[in-house]
Amino acid sequence: MKVCHLTSVHHRNDTRIFHKELPALAEAGMDVCVVVADGKGDEQRPGYLIYDVGSSSSRLQRISLTTKKVFRKAMELDADIYHFHDPELLLIGKKLKKKGKKVIYDAHEDVPRQILSKYWINKHIRKLLSATTERYENSVCKKLDFIITATPFIRERFLKINPNVLDINNFPVLDFEKKLPDWSNKENKICYIGSLTKVRGISELIQSLSLANNVTMELAGVYMPESYRDEIIKTKGWDMVTEYGFVNRKTANEIMGRSMAGLVVLHPIINYIDSLPVKMFEYMGAGIPVIASNFPLWKEIIEKNNCGICVDPLNTEEIAYAINRLTENPEKAMKMGQNGFRLVQEKYNWEIENKKLLKIYQTLEK
Repeated sequence: MKVCHLTSVHHRNDTRIFHKELPALAEAGMDVCVVVADGKGDEQRPGYLIYDVGSSSSRLQRISLTTKKVFRKAMELDADIYHFHDPELLLIGKKLKKKGKKVIYDAHEDVPRQILSKYWINKHIRKLLSATTERYENSVCKKLDFIITATPFIRERFLKINPNVLDINNFPVLDFEKKLPDWSNKENKICYIGSLTKVRGISELIQSLSLANNVTMELAGVYMPESYRDEIIKTKGWDMVTEYGFVNRKTANEIMGRSMAGLVVLHPIINYIDSLPVKMFEYMGAGIPVIASNFPLWKEIIEKNNCGICVDPLNTEEIAYAINRLTENPEKAMKMGQNGFRLVQEKYNWEIENKKLLKIYQTLEK
Protein backbone atom coordinates (compact mmCIF):
# COMPACT_ATOMS: atom_id res chain seq x y z
CA MET A 1 0.00 0.00 0.00
CA LYS A 2 1.43 3.37 -1.03
CA VAL A 3 0.85 6.18 1.45
CA CYS A 4 1.50 9.88 0.83
CA HIS A 5 1.43 12.51 3.56
CA LEU A 6 0.97 16.17 2.61
CA THR A 7 1.95 19.36 4.43
CA SER A 8 2.49 22.89 3.21
CA VAL A 9 3.09 24.30 6.70
CA HIS A 10 5.04 21.89 8.89
CA HIS A 11 8.83 21.69 8.70
CA ARG A 12 10.55 18.38 8.11
CA ASN A 13 11.48 17.98 11.76
CA ASP A 14 7.91 18.20 13.01
CA THR A 15 7.78 15.47 15.63
CA ARG A 16 4.24 14.23 15.03
CA ILE A 17 4.63 13.78 11.28
CA PHE A 18 8.30 12.99 10.70
CA HIS A 19 9.36 11.22 13.88
CA LYS A 20 6.16 9.40 14.81
CA GLU A 21 3.61 8.80 12.05
CA LEU A 22 5.82 8.33 9.00
CA PRO A 23 8.29 5.93 10.67
CA ALA A 24 5.38 3.98 12.19
CA LEU A 25 3.80 3.41 8.78
CA ALA A 26 7.15 2.53 7.19
CA GLU A 27 7.92 0.02 9.94
CA ALA A 28 4.53 -1.58 9.25
CA GLY A 29 5.71 -2.31 5.69
CA MET A 30 3.96 0.46 3.78
CA ASP A 31 5.47 2.42 0.88
CA VAL A 32 5.65 5.87 2.47
CA CYS A 33 6.41 9.36 1.19
CA VAL A 34 5.61 12.93 2.19
CA VAL A 35 5.23 16.16 0.22
CA VAL A 36 6.56 19.29 1.95
CA ALA A 37 7.05 22.93 1.03
CA ASP A 38 10.13 24.16 2.85
CA GLY A 39 12.62 24.71 0.02
CA LYS A 40 15.20 22.28 1.44
CA GLY A 41 14.99 19.81 -1.43
CA ASP A 42 14.09 16.16 -1.77
CA GLU A 43 15.47 13.77 0.83
CA GLN A 44 15.65 10.05 1.47
CA ARG A 45 15.15 9.10 5.10
CA PRO A 46 15.07 5.63 6.65
CA GLY A 47 11.72 4.20 5.59
CA TYR A 48 10.32 7.14 3.62
CA LEU A 49 10.98 9.77 0.95
CA ILE A 50 10.53 13.54 1.24
CA TYR A 51 9.45 15.46 -1.87
CA ASP A 52 9.84 19.24 -1.69
CA VAL A 53 7.74 21.58 -3.87
CA GLY A 54 9.62 24.69 -2.72
CA SER A 55 9.02 27.32 -0.08
CA SER A 56 6.77 30.38 -0.36
CA SER A 57 7.62 34.02 0.32
CA SER A 58 4.38 34.88 2.11
CA ARG A 59 1.37 33.33 3.80
CA LEU A 60 -0.82 34.36 0.85
CA GLN A 61 1.52 32.72 -1.67
CA ARG A 62 1.63 29.58 0.45
CA ILE A 63 -2.16 29.31 0.55
CA SER A 64 -2.61 30.03 -3.16
CA LEU A 65 0.38 28.83 -5.20
CA THR A 66 2.04 26.34 -2.88
CA THR A 67 -1.12 24.32 -2.31
CA LYS A 68 -1.46 23.90 -6.08
CA LYS A 69 2.10 22.59 -6.26
CA VAL A 70 1.34 20.16 -3.43
CA PHE A 71 -1.72 18.87 -5.32
CA ARG A 72 0.22 18.39 -8.57
CA LYS A 73 2.95 16.48 -6.78
CA ALA A 74 0.38 14.40 -4.89
CA MET A 75 -1.29 13.35 -8.15
CA GLU A 76 2.08 12.56 -9.72
CA LEU A 77 2.92 10.19 -6.84
CA ASP A 78 -0.38 8.31 -7.30
CA ALA A 79 -0.73 6.93 -3.77
CA ASP A 80 -3.49 4.69 -2.43
CA ILE A 81 -4.03 6.78 0.71
CA TYR A 82 -3.38 10.49 1.18
CA HIS A 83 -2.96 11.86 4.70
CA PHE A 84 -2.87 15.68 4.93
CA HIS A 85 -2.00 17.82 7.96
CA ASP A 86 -2.98 21.42 7.28
CA PRO A 87 -6.39 23.11 7.08
CA GLU A 88 -5.22 25.07 4.05
CA LEU A 89 -5.03 21.71 2.22
CA LEU A 90 -8.73 20.93 2.76
CA LEU A 91 -9.46 21.82 -0.85
CA ILE A 92 -6.68 19.43 -1.92
CA GLY A 93 -8.25 16.71 0.20
CA LYS A 94 -11.59 17.37 -1.46
CA LYS A 95 -10.03 17.14 -4.93
CA LEU A 96 -8.21 13.92 -4.10
CA LYS A 97 -11.44 12.41 -2.83
CA LYS A 98 -13.15 13.29 -6.12
CA LYS A 99 -10.30 11.48 -7.90
CA GLY A 100 -11.35 8.32 -6.07
CA LYS A 101 -8.52 8.35 -3.53
CA LYS A 102 -8.82 7.48 0.14
CA VAL A 103 -8.14 10.60 2.19
CA ILE A 104 -7.31 11.23 5.86
CA TYR A 105 -7.32 14.67 7.50
CA ASP A 106 -5.01 14.99 10.52
CA ALA A 107 -6.39 17.84 12.65
CA HIS A 108 -3.49 18.91 14.85
CA GLU A 109 -5.47 21.83 16.25
CA ASP A 110 -9.05 22.99 16.66
CA VAL A 111 -8.51 25.62 13.96
CA PRO A 112 -11.75 27.64 14.37
CA ARG A 113 -11.00 28.06 18.08
CA GLN A 114 -7.33 28.72 17.36
CA ILE A 115 -8.22 31.61 15.04
CA LEU A 116 -9.82 33.41 17.98
CA SER A 117 -6.37 33.80 19.60
CA LYS A 118 -4.28 34.64 16.50
CA TYR A 119 -2.48 37.90 17.26
CA TRP A 120 -1.86 38.68 13.57
CA ILE A 121 -5.57 38.55 12.61
CA ASN A 122 -7.56 41.74 13.13
CA LYS A 123 -9.59 41.17 16.28
CA HIS A 124 -12.72 42.62 14.64
CA ILE A 125 -12.91 39.83 12.04
CA ARG A 126 -11.71 36.86 14.10
CA LYS A 127 -15.18 35.60 15.06
CA LEU A 128 -16.47 35.80 11.49
CA LEU A 129 -13.36 34.09 10.13
CA SER A 130 -13.59 31.39 12.82
CA ALA A 131 -17.22 30.61 12.00
CA THR A 132 -16.56 30.59 8.24
CA THR A 133 -13.57 28.29 8.68
CA GLU A 134 -15.58 25.85 10.78
CA ARG A 135 -18.38 25.65 8.22
CA TYR A 136 -15.94 24.97 5.39
CA GLU A 137 -13.86 22.48 7.38
CA ASN A 138 -17.02 20.58 8.34
CA SER A 139 -18.34 20.53 4.78
CA VAL A 140 -15.13 18.91 3.48
CA CYS A 141 -14.60 16.56 6.41
CA LYS A 142 -18.07 15.04 6.04
CA LYS A 143 -16.87 13.41 2.82
CA LEU A 144 -13.40 12.23 3.87
CA ASP A 145 -12.56 8.62 4.68
CA PHE A 146 -11.12 9.32 8.10
CA ILE A 147 -10.31 12.19 10.44
CA ILE A 148 -7.47 11.89 12.93
CA THR A 149 -7.39 14.40 15.77
CA ALA A 150 -4.63 15.34 18.19
CA THR A 151 -6.92 15.40 21.24
CA PRO A 152 -10.17 13.82 22.45
CA PHE A 153 -11.78 17.28 22.53
CA ILE A 154 -11.22 17.84 18.81
CA ARG A 155 -12.40 14.28 18.16
CA GLU A 156 -15.78 15.01 19.78
CA ARG A 157 -16.29 17.98 17.51
CA PHE A 158 -15.69 16.00 14.31
CA LEU A 159 -17.75 13.00 15.44
CA LYS A 160 -20.81 15.20 14.99
CA ILE A 161 -20.21 15.27 11.23
CA ASN A 162 -18.31 12.04 10.45
CA PRO A 163 -18.39 8.69 12.30
CA ASN A 164 -14.84 7.81 11.22
CA VAL A 165 -12.86 9.85 13.73
CA LEU A 166 -10.19 8.81 16.21
CA ASP A 167 -7.79 10.76 18.39
CA ILE A 168 -4.08 9.97 17.96
CA ASN A 169 -2.62 11.86 20.87
CA ASN A 170 0.77 13.50 20.58
CA PHE A 171 2.34 11.58 23.43
CA PRO A 172 6.14 11.08 23.59
CA VAL A 173 7.98 8.16 22.06
CA LEU A 174 9.21 5.83 24.79
CA ASP A 175 12.95 5.65 25.22
CA PHE A 176 13.32 2.20 26.74
CA GLU A 177 16.86 3.02 27.84
CA LYS A 178 15.77 6.13 29.72
CA LYS A 179 15.89 5.78 33.48
CA LEU A 180 14.74 7.94 36.34
CA PRO A 181 17.12 10.86 36.90
CA ASP A 182 19.67 10.85 39.70
CA TRP A 183 18.23 13.53 41.94
CA SER A 184 21.63 14.20 43.51
CA ASN A 185 22.67 15.76 40.19
CA LYS A 186 19.80 18.24 40.17
CA GLU A 187 20.42 21.97 40.36
CA ASN A 188 18.21 24.72 41.72
CA LYS A 189 16.66 25.14 38.27
CA ILE A 190 13.34 24.86 36.50
CA CYS A 191 12.82 24.71 32.74
CA TYR A 192 10.53 25.67 29.90
CA ILE A 193 11.07 24.14 26.46
CA GLY A 194 8.71 25.06 23.63
CA SER A 195 7.30 27.95 21.61
CA LEU A 196 7.80 31.32 23.26
CA THR A 197 4.58 33.29 22.91
CA LYS A 198 2.57 35.55 25.17
CA VAL A 199 -0.39 33.16 25.41
CA ARG A 200 1.93 30.36 26.54
CA GLY A 201 2.50 32.29 29.75
CA ILE A 202 6.15 33.20 29.25
CA SER A 203 5.78 36.70 30.71
CA GLU A 204 4.12 35.41 33.89
CA LEU A 205 6.65 32.62 34.16
CA ILE A 206 9.58 35.03 34.11
CA GLN A 207 7.87 37.44 36.51
CA SER A 208 7.37 34.57 38.96
CA LEU A 209 11.16 34.09 39.12
CA SER A 210 11.48 37.46 40.83
CA LEU A 211 9.19 36.11 43.58
CA ALA A 212 10.78 32.67 43.88
CA ASN A 213 13.67 31.88 46.20
CA ASN A 214 16.90 32.05 44.21
CA VAL A 215 15.76 29.76 41.40
CA THR A 216 17.00 30.07 37.82
CA MET A 217 15.19 29.00 34.68
CA GLU A 218 16.47 27.29 31.53
CA LEU A 219 14.44 28.77 28.65
CA ALA A 220 14.55 27.08 25.24
CA GLY A 221 12.48 27.81 22.16
CA VAL A 222 11.71 30.26 19.37
CA TYR A 223 9.93 33.58 19.92
CA MET A 224 6.73 34.18 18.00
CA PRO A 225 6.73 36.92 16.90
CA GLU A 226 10.47 37.57 17.13
CA SER A 227 9.73 41.04 18.54
CA TYR A 228 8.25 39.38 21.64
CA ARG A 229 11.79 38.87 22.94
CA ASP A 230 12.27 42.66 23.13
CA GLU A 231 9.37 42.78 25.56
CA ILE A 232 10.42 39.72 27.54
CA ILE A 233 13.98 40.83 28.31
CA LYS A 234 12.60 43.91 30.10
CA THR A 235 10.51 41.73 32.42
CA LYS A 236 11.46 41.63 36.09
CA GLY A 237 13.02 38.23 36.69
CA TRP A 238 14.87 38.07 33.35
CA ASP A 239 18.23 38.12 35.16
CA MET A 240 17.34 34.64 36.48
CA VAL A 241 16.95 33.20 32.95
CA THR A 242 19.45 31.19 30.91
CA GLU A 243 18.36 31.49 27.27
CA TYR A 244 19.10 28.78 24.69
CA GLY A 245 17.02 29.45 21.58
CA PHE A 246 15.94 26.39 19.61
CA VAL A 247 17.46 23.18 20.99
CA ASN A 248 17.73 19.64 19.65
CA ARG A 249 16.52 16.54 21.47
CA LYS A 250 19.89 15.89 23.13
CA THR A 251 20.13 19.39 24.60
CA ALA A 252 16.48 19.32 25.69
CA ASN A 253 17.15 16.09 27.60
CA GLU A 254 20.21 17.64 29.24
CA ILE A 255 18.16 20.67 30.32
CA MET A 256 15.42 18.51 31.82
CA GLY A 257 18.06 16.30 33.43
CA ARG A 258 19.39 19.11 35.62
CA SER A 259 16.02 20.82 36.27
CA MET A 260 13.77 20.14 39.25
CA ALA A 261 10.53 20.89 37.39
CA GLY A 262 9.17 21.66 33.92
CA LEU A 263 6.58 24.36 33.32
CA VAL A 264 3.54 24.47 31.04
CA VAL A 265 1.59 27.53 32.17
CA LEU A 266 -0.50 28.24 29.08
CA HIS A 267 -3.13 30.95 29.27
CA PRO A 268 -6.78 29.84 29.63
CA ILE A 269 -7.76 30.49 26.01
CA ILE A 270 -10.31 28.23 24.37
CA ASN A 271 -7.79 26.39 22.21
CA TYR A 272 -5.60 25.42 25.17
CA ILE A 273 -8.08 24.42 27.86
CA ASP A 274 -8.77 21.01 26.30
CA SER A 275 -5.37 20.50 24.69
CA LEU A 276 -2.79 17.85 25.61
CA PRO A 277 0.59 19.54 25.10
CA VAL A 278 3.31 17.02 24.31
CA LYS A 279 5.80 19.01 26.39
CA MET A 280 3.85 18.23 29.56
CA PHE A 281 4.27 14.51 28.93
CA GLU A 282 7.91 14.92 27.92
CA TYR A 283 8.62 16.50 31.31
CA MET A 284 6.89 13.55 32.94
CA GLY A 285 8.81 11.12 30.74
CA ALA A 286 12.04 12.79 31.90
CA GLY A 287 11.09 12.04 35.51
CA ILE A 288 10.52 15.63 36.65
CA PRO A 289 7.35 17.12 38.15
CA VAL A 290 5.19 19.47 36.10
CA ILE A 291 3.93 22.91 37.06
CA ALA A 292 0.94 23.39 34.78
CA SER A 293 -2.15 25.50 34.23
CA ASN A 294 -5.11 24.51 36.40
CA PHE A 295 -7.35 23.43 33.52
CA PRO A 296 -9.78 20.66 34.58
CA LEU A 297 -8.37 18.14 32.08
CA TRP A 298 -4.79 18.81 33.18
CA LYS A 299 -5.69 18.66 36.87
CA GLU A 300 -7.28 15.26 36.25
CA ILE A 301 -3.96 13.99 34.90
CA ILE A 302 -1.44 15.83 37.08
CA GLU A 303 -3.03 16.19 40.49
CA LYS A 304 -4.93 12.91 40.44
CA ASN A 305 -1.66 11.08 39.78
CA ASN A 306 0.45 13.32 42.04
CA CYS A 307 2.99 14.14 39.35
CA GLY A 308 3.03 17.93 39.67
CA ILE A 309 1.23 21.08 40.77
CA CYS A 310 -1.51 22.96 38.92
CA VAL A 311 -1.67 26.75 39.22
CA ASP A 312 -3.56 29.76 37.94
CA PRO A 313 -1.34 30.60 34.94
CA LEU A 314 -2.11 34.31 35.26
CA ASN A 315 -1.10 34.46 38.94
CA THR A 316 2.66 34.97 39.27
CA GLU A 317 2.59 34.54 43.05
CA GLU A 318 0.91 31.15 42.68
CA ILE A 319 3.48 30.06 40.10
CA ALA A 320 6.32 31.21 42.35
CA TYR A 321 4.82 29.34 45.32
CA ALA A 322 4.68 26.12 43.27
CA ILE A 323 8.30 26.61 42.17
CA ASN A 324 9.39 27.06 45.78
CA ARG A 325 7.42 24.02 46.95
CA LEU A 326 9.29 21.78 44.55
CA THR A 327 12.78 23.27 44.66
CA GLU A 328 12.75 23.46 48.48
CA ASN A 329 11.36 19.94 48.86
CA PRO A 330 13.50 17.74 46.61
CA GLU A 331 12.11 14.49 48.03
CA LYS A 332 8.55 15.61 47.18
CA ALA A 333 9.70 16.71 43.71
CA MET A 334 11.50 13.40 43.16
CA LYS A 335 8.41 11.40 44.14
CA MET A 336 6.21 13.43 41.77
CA GLY A 337 8.75 12.93 39.01
CA GLN A 338 8.71 9.18 39.60
CA ASN A 339 4.89 9.14 39.42
CA GLY A 340 4.91 11.02 36.12
CA PHE A 341 7.62 8.79 34.68
CA ARG A 342 5.60 5.68 35.53
CA LEU A 343 2.43 7.20 34.05
CA VAL A 344 4.14 7.87 30.71
CA GLN A 345 5.60 4.37 30.65
CA GLU A 346 2.18 2.82 31.26
CA LYS A 347 -0.31 5.09 29.50
CA TYR A 348 0.73 8.37 27.90
CA ASN A 349 3.17 7.20 25.23
CA TRP A 350 3.39 6.97 21.44
CA GLU A 351 3.60 3.19 21.38
CA ILE A 352 -0.06 2.99 22.38
CA GLU A 353 -1.08 5.71 19.91
CA ASN A 354 0.95 4.01 17.17
CA LYS A 355 -1.28 0.93 17.39
CA LYS A 356 -4.35 3.13 16.92
CA LEU A 357 -2.80 4.75 13.84
CA LEU A 358 -2.01 1.41 12.21
CA LYS A 359 -5.53 0.17 12.89
CA ILE A 360 -6.95 3.12 10.94
CA TYR A 361 -4.78 2.29 7.93
CA GLN A 362 -5.66 -1.38 8.13
CA THR A 363 -9.34 -0.43 8.06
CA LEU A 364 -8.89 1.76 4.97
CA GLU A 365 -6.84 -0.90 3.21
CA LYS A 366 -9.81 -3.26 3.09
